[in-house]
Amino acid sequence: MKIRAAVLNALGAKPPYATSKPLSVEEVELSPPGRGEVLVRIAAAGLCHSDLSVINGDRPRPTPMVLGHEAAGVVEALGPGVDDLRKGDHAVMVFVPSCGHCAPCAEGRPALCEPGAAANGKGELVGGNKRLSRPAGPIHHHMGVSAFAEYATVSRRSLIRIDRDLPLDEAAMFGCAVLTGVGAAINTAGVRPGQSVAVVGLGGVGLNALLGAIVAGAETIVAVDLSDEKLALARRLGATHAVNAGDADCADKVRAATGGGVDVALEMAGSVKALETAWKATRRGGQTVTAGLPNPGQMMALSPVTLVAEERTLKGSYIGSCVPVRDLPRYIALYRQGRLPVDRLMSDRLKLDEINLGFDRLAAGKVVRQVVVF
Repeated sequence: MKIRAAVLNALGAKPPYATSKPLSVEEVELSPPGRGEVLVRIAAAGLCHSDLSVINGDRPRPTPMVLGHEAAGVVEALGPGVDDLRKGDHAVMVFVPSCGHCAPCAEGRPALCEPGAAANGKGELVGGNKRLSRPAGPIHHHMGVSAFAEYATVSRRSLIRIDRDLPLDEAAMFGCAVLTGVGAAINTAGVRPGQSVAVVGLGGVGLNALLGAIVAGAETIVAVDLSDEKLALARRLGATHAVNAGDADCADKVRAATGGGVDVALEMAGSVKALETAWKATRRGGQTVTAGLPNPGQMMALSPVTLVAEERTLKGSYIGSCVPVRDLPRYIALYRQGRLPVDRLMSDRLKLDEINLGFDRLAAGKVVRQVVVF
């Protein structure tokens, strides 16, 4: 079938993207679902910093590629072997398909699924297929999803069915921002009632991490960002303190506000400087957790003496260490209870033709979450 999609033809475009247009909205061919695959009509797809990191070359991926990995939609057709979904079902997409059989999946860590990671790196679906093409040849899939398009053919393993009464533009955010941010606080860091937490970087993932810390019962929550507008939003959402990351003594201010440093620092900005700030703001015996994805060539200096003598922990978090089939329904339930107000993080709704302008806004740090609505 012919569909409209936003195709990234080359990495490293220079902003402003509204002028350089790294994403070309064009007509492409989408093949029907094969065995174990599903055709989904995309209803909404969020613009995430991970997409921007592919556009600017920080996260190299094969091109041409249809980007977009945070999305929700409606099931339109089922491939052979898919018998637990029906046409008309609503679903959220998960950007690491889990095989259920490799060592990480067997340990209950589907975010680290080995076949899923290999397929994502190649720009394929987890079965090894490419269902996108144009006359010049195949087009790669982004994270098994490729949601900046009217329709997507995806692996059944990339879908979580949801109730139909959840608005799909809000549901889209659960596929990445909510799973990653809330999960980092609850699953990876294991924030406990009464603890102190700092969240460094207040994009869609960072503000969800803040909401996750609140749900987990953190007593003191320090929001850190370069944007005073985002700091004000964090205070409205429940942060007890706010510190501008541009302050030369930012980490010292966090430590002063928390009596010597936080129990848990969550870095969500995707920069080494932000991670260093989070590390410095963490108390003796505390945890520093990062879900940021800076350029892989960037390095951070770390003193092993500090790591040992202060019993510090530096930990990575991918998809919030979530088991999506378990956690996504839980987070939706918390949203419905009013305890995870993720709808307040929606900055704007865009048309597909506005997508390059949307990435300009994201790169400038002017928005929290924008969603392309089809």
